[in-house]
Amino acid sequence: MTATGQARHVLWRRLGDNVLRLIAAMPVSYAVASLWAMALARILPGDPVQTTMAAALTALLLCGLAVMWAYAARSGWRALWTLVMAGGIAGAITWGSIAVWGRV
Repeated sequence: MTATGQARHVLWRRLGDNVLRLIAAMPVSYAVASLWAMALARILPGDPVQTTMAAALTALLLCGLAVMWAYAARSGWRALWTLVMAGGIAGAITWGSIAVWGRV
């Protein structure tokens, strides 16, 4: 591979990594925060209004942390898959609580 070809390869690799980080930071972090808001609203004890507010405020914090994680991770793929797994856990908690306790 020539020096120009190698430089082009590095450029595309960096661009792809940045695109993955952007995808992880914007839509995926919002989806993960929404899933955790649903999960926390269902499993926190207390009055439904208070648990919903606590879950929404916690999800707002989680969304910011997820965006920071997307740019702090070692690679774009690691950031994306970590956030997808966190969303999967929250989705499983929500689904499980609906299956056990029914809809509210």
